[in-house]
Amino acid sequence: MRAEYSDWSGLMINLKVKLSDRSYPIHIGNGAFEAALAEFEKARAASKKLFCVADAAVAAKHKTKLAALSKTAEIFEINGGESSKSLANVEKLCSILAEKNIDRKSCLIALGGGVIGDLTGFVASVYMRGIDFYQLPTTLLAMVDSSVGGKTGVNIPEGKNLVGSFHQPRAVFADTRFLNTLPRREFAAGMAEVIKCAVLGDRALFSMLERESLSCKHSKLPEAIRRCCRLKAEIVSADERETSKSGGRALLNFGHTFGHAIEKCAGYGNYLHGEAVGIGMLMASRLADKLAGAESGNFDRIKSVLRKCGLPVKLSKLEAADMLEAMYRDKKTLAGKLKFVLADKIGESRTEHVDSSDVLSVLEDFLR
Repeated sequence: MRAEYSDWSGLMINLKVKLSDRSYPIHIGNGAFEAALAEFEKARAASKKLFCVADAAVAAKHKTKLAALSKTAEIFEINGGESSKSLANVEKLCSILAEKNIDRKSCLIALGGGVIGDLTGFVASVYMRGIDFYQLPTTLLAMVDSSVGGKTGVNIPEGKNLVGSFHQPRAVFADTRFLNTLPRREFAAGMAEVIKCAVLGDRALFSMLERESLSCKHSKLPEAIRRCCRLKAEIVSADERETSKSGGRALLNFGHTFGHAIEKCAGYGNYLHGEAVGIGMLMASRLADKLAGAESGNFDRIKSVLRKCGLPVKLSKLEAADMLEAMYRDKKTLAGKLKFVLADKIGESRTEHVDSSDVLSVLEDFLR
């Protein structure tokens, strides 16, 4: 049982992902951007070149911060939409890096949401067989999930994140001031990952989400981000490459097998990643009900919190057979077996291989 939820009133807090000589800090809160600038100044003083891949929308909204960053790093702007996570952009960025003589001692910086972080991290993992990179997440979803843990990747027509690598950042700087300009829908999508962490292993956080509605300026938001990052850091430190036979890092996929299928079949961008994961968590909760292992009321509690956060709980018309086929192409499927994260209780979860007939039954329930 985790400690009870409490307010956090400091300006910035530091955590660590413990991976031996590849351990790295996570800086959260007001002032993290300035901490990043100080880190980059040290890198430049050590004769390292810095190249930043920035979400074009973020660059337009935060010109003062970009101007400060441009004093230490060359900035390249790119669209932050899901379509940017492509092999074509990997090749484009690698060519630009080569043209600018970015060498093995140079560093990349990802400034944006999960798309920019995943794309930049993957480029960093393959360019010259791997160079350092930093994460500067600007969305709630990226702060609590994709910027931490070292999963990088791009999409191909056959599925989401099917091409990727494990490549840990040097540090993560999550400055919550970026959230002040985040569109309401994007903030809600990020809350899906906060809910996911609460369901997985933080009952006190879930209870707080039932009581209160978080916003970008809510006093308890930095604490919620901290608790999510702490949970993920603990899981990643114990099972970095998701090799545990049960549980482990795979627990972080709660709602994602269904969610990725939703994104694929609905067309990337029609559902934001967090929106799809939110519905995916509901589907996984219904699946747990069907397998008779879940605590009574879990489904309704999760559904209520999703609605409270402004997230969809229903699907537009999709085909169950198409979604099931997409799941079998998901990278989490092993030896033709579908594996799901099931939350028996709020705050307690496990992984289990599930028969396709049970999965199809859940899909048909939601798609009627």
